[in-house]
Amino acid sequence: MPALIDDIGHLVRTESPSADLDAVARSARTAAAIAAPHLGTAPDVITVDGRTHLRWRLGHGPRRVLLLGHHDTVWPVGSLAAHPFTVRDGVLRGPGCFDMKAGLVMAFHAIGALGAGALDGVTLVVTGDEELGSPSSRKLIESEAAGCAAALVLEASADGGALKTERKGVSQYEIRVDGRAAHAGLEPERGVNAGVETAHQLLAVAALSGTDAGTTVTPTLLSAGTTTNTVPAHGRFSVDVRVRDTAEQTRVNTALHGLRPVLDGATVEVTGGPNRPPLPAAASDALYRRARQLAAELGIGPLTAAAVGGASDGNFTAGAGIPTLDGLGAVGGGAHAPDEHVLVADLPRRTALLAALVGDLLAASPRPAPDSDATTIGGSTR
Repeated sequence: MPALIDDIGHLVRTESPSADLDAVARSARTAAAIAAPHLGTAPDVITVDGRTHLRWRLGHGPRRVLLLGHHDTVWPVGSLAAHPFTVRDGVLRGPGCFDMKAGLVMAFHAIGALGAGALDGVTLVVTGDEELGSPSSRKLIESEAAGCAAALVLEASADGGALKTERKGVSQYEIRVDGRAAHAGLEPERGVNAGVETAHQLLAVAALSGTDAGTTVTPTLLSAGTTTNTVPAHGRFSVDVRVRDTAEQTRVNTALHGLRPVLDGATVEVTGGPNRPPLPAAASDALYRRARQLAAELGIGPLTAAAVGGASDGNFTAGAGIPTLDGLGAVGGGAHAPDEHVLVADLPRRTALLAALVGDLLAASPRPAPDSDATTIGGSTR
């Protein structure tokens, strides 16, 4: 327990907001240093579009089990001043502790507990841009997942420590409306009001939500106009879409790209599309049942499962057809919020479960014939 907490504290104190490339690079170096005594080897440092990712390929055999996490956070540099790393009354706090630096440290310790001789075929990937939607790491994730028997995602648990066995897919859009400016008092009739057109489009977009299917289509960031006495010439808004299946993702995507203006003289432009495919329950079912059995054998059950609206890099592995189990990281709450926290008592239990699950998967997964050299990912690798 003290070693777990010390390592988590070291990583949390190395702030790593996704958009700060230097901070993410520093965090990657810290993560590699923390992992070194547990993994026994240095990672491949993979830089894509200036973003720093880490990859450990353990052993010499073909890849069989992928562990997946991220070291970037939503917290800007300086957040530690208001939210310092603390451990008090069984609760660990600090920016990024729950989402998901504690999960990374748990993985390092779980792998170390298994021992180097038992890890042939394990890959650990730690990305530096998950909070942005993984624009530079998706190709790396999908490449490392290919051919694996399972992907285990170190994101924090759902409420009450539940594993995340279903995640919605995510699509993101921006809708731009163009009209024509005019003086709002002297000759408003000569304008084409982009604000009014934007309102029409907002209503049309919101109507695409499907409550029975669990689909949410949510207009978010919104702007229109320049001054209070000018007919707006431009408007725009962002749209967040969450879906349970690819059919719904396709339906909404088709409808959004099919939007047409209501006002004469206005134009509508839609950009964006699906970012992450859904992680369906079928992708997690067998792994979840295996985890429940192991938890019972370890005396740390019972485990529960949850379907959540948020997405993770596990959506990519599930979308590639790899059995995927998510939420194997810390138990706690408050992700992205001032009350972000981890329950200390669950740290060793969940670390033991992760180690047992990796060991069980390796024992059950046959070793296929070695494949060719790994595909090179864009960017630089050393």
